[in-house]
Amino acid sequence: MSGPLSPVSLSAVLLLLSSGSCSGRNYFLTDDGGLGRVFDGIGGLSGGGATSRLLVNYEEPYRSQILDFLFKPNFGASLHILKVEIGGDAQTTDGTEPSHMHYENDENYFRGYEWWLMKEAKKRNPNITLIGLPWAFPG
Repeated sequence: MSGPLSPVSLSAVLLLLSSGSCSGRNYFLTDDGGLGRVFDGIGGLSGGGATSRLLVNYEEPYRSQILDFLFKPNFGASLHILKVEIGGDAQTTDGTEPSHMHYENDENYFRGYEWWLMKEAKKRNPNITLIGLPWAFPG
């Protein structure tokens, strides 16, 4: 009974096996079938109740510095996408986010902090993609 192959012998066997399978073949990369998924960017989430609640209360210049690090292009995190919870006056995860509309014709975008955060993100990066996701509906 023979012992296991030495590392040199094993390498030689693998080299011989692989060299035959690659010879004479060309590999072509085309986009005939499409290139697949498109990179949309790097994003952040403010939702679930209170994930960014305290940011609005930070003193200047610290608040602006944090916002710059998050949203300014080519600086810090440089987020391309911001997804926020659209509040519905209901307990979601860690807290309650107020709704921007409690009844018909009651539009108030100064309630809560998500609208403020979206405005600050757009101020620093006008090309940022904003996404709103309702967790709960008022009523």
